[in-house]
Amino acid sequence: MALKVGRGAFAPPFMVMDVISAANARQAALPPGGVRTIRMEVGQPGTGAPAGAVAAAQAALRSGDPLGYTEAFGRRSLRERIVAHYRDWYGIELPIERVAVTVGASGAFPLAFLAAFDPGDRVAMAAPFYPPYVNIITALGMTPVIMEAGPETRFQPSVAMLEALDPKPDGLIVASPCNPVGTMLHPDELAAIARWCDANGVRLISDEIYHGLHYDSAIASAAGFSANAVVVNSFSKYFSMTGWRIGWLILPEDLVRPVECLAQNMFISAPYISQVVAEAAFDCHAELQANIVRYRRSRDHLLRALPEAGFDRLSPAEGAFYIYADLAGRSNDSMAFCARMLAETGVAVTPGVDFDRTRGHRFLRFSYCGPEADMIEASERLKHWM
Repeated sequence: MALKVGRGAFAPPFMVMDVISAANARQAALPPGGVRTIRMEVGQPGTGAPAGAVAAAQAALRSGDPLGYTEAFGRRSLRERIVAHYRDWYGIELPIERVAVTVGASGAFPLAFLAAFDPGDRVAMAAPFYPPYVNIITALGMTPVIMEAGPETRFQPSVAMLEALDPKPDGLIVASPCNPVGTMLHPDELAAIARWCDANGVRLISDEIYHGLHYDSAIASAAGFSANAVVVNSFSKYFSMTGWRIGWLILPEDLVRPVECLAQNMFISAPYISQVVAEAAFDCHAELQANIVRYRRSRDHLLRALPEAGFDRLSPAEGAFYIYADLAGRSNDSMAFCARMLAETGVAVTPGVDFDRTRGHRFLRFSYCGPEADMIEASERLKHWM
């Protein structure tokens, strides 16, 4: 007799991971003198944790401390640094009780979704979107509501799109800067969306994990516009600490205890050593800002070079480290196009079907967070290829 398999087990794959596997396989099979693989498929900074953070980890390991569990919401000293971060960057005063340290942003999302929504609730987002939003929501028994956004709104949601939804959703996820497009909700736009959510009883979830990685436009946090919003952030991107798996939530008062109870049961706490490293990273802004200078140079180079390689319909690259390219007129199958690009040029990029289930077949995403020299070489390969 076949045993039951829960419906959560049938969440769709995060397909960029399949691209990573294909790029790894190509590199592993590379013959001597072969053309090495250039990684533009994954949003992982090419730099490691800042030096001061690494030194803090080394000191903690030498200290003889047991490096055991912390409180579910994290070490108080780290939470105090996060409170100071909001004061310094956004001019927002937050009570420490609303700050929860999490096992990365990936651990923060299910905590936020489970605390804020019930199975069957409808959670809206603009497409293209970060795939785990939909996949986690679906696995938890909630219903994603997709609003198709385009160049006219920089692929971001708008109040007009929200007004058109009938019935109104129970929640809304926004991301600024966003993955995969690299565009931003400008402060006035985010403020308007936050006001709309409060007026309509819609819980706002604001993904702010790429804050700090912005080039020309100002950033704003939803925490400054709504006391009801849930803010998700992480040390993975700006702080260049992907493998340390450490992030945080800014919670509204009514979700503090529910999230704390969920975190106690699901994760106990974020890793002690990662919390020590994260706290030290707040003293490393000079090194981190130097990373941003490199990303900007890579972005500027690709915005010039990709059109020369035939990719002339690009998203405005306002933040993060992504450029979204429209393949219209060149291919209607981004999966096949990316596979052929990898095989023939050694440049790995991500097909848009990961981010948009209906239109992604004609888009792809370039990630430019790798070494500058690789970004330059990749663009040269693509020019010759096309």
